[in-house]
Amino acid sequence: MEPMDIVGKSKEDASLPKATMTKIIKEMLPPDVRVARDAQDLLIECCVEFINLISSESNEVCNREDKRTIAPEHVLKALQALGFGEYIEEVYAAYEQHKIETMQDSLKGGKWSNGAEMTEEEAVAEQQRMFAEARARMNGGGVAPKQPDPDPSVES
Repeated sequence: MEPMDIVGKSKEDASLPKATMTKIIKEMLPPDVRVARDAQDLLIECCVEFINLISSESNEVCNREDKRTIAPEHVLKALQALGFGEYIEEVYAAYEQHKIETMQDSLKGGKWSNGAEMTEEEAVAEQQRMFAEARARMNGGGVAPKQPDPDPSVES
């Protein structure tokens, strides 16, 4: 691969989070094994180069199939073409696990949901309360304390 890649950034611009990579490296080794900083940096560079290699070959597979988006099957074919066929089963299993976890996260409502659904009326009431708090802050007033939500199961 050339020093400049397809999107116009130099190799030096592409890297992986050092802390995350260091953690992965340490988790893969026995606790009594230490890794020199230079060796960690070299491993990170190898990972970046491997990702570049797989991405480039995946792109070529995608182009041969006249597709515009690299799909998981393109990555698997790239692994085979580059001689990493023995890893395909493990990579595919990791991909399937990722899909399951992603689906479970989306069913939970994502990062903004607390798992409880609001009715439209409750959402409008909460929105009005937040608007009132924001107006009070903008007008230099204090924030009105949040009113306790009436328990819908208890009738007055």
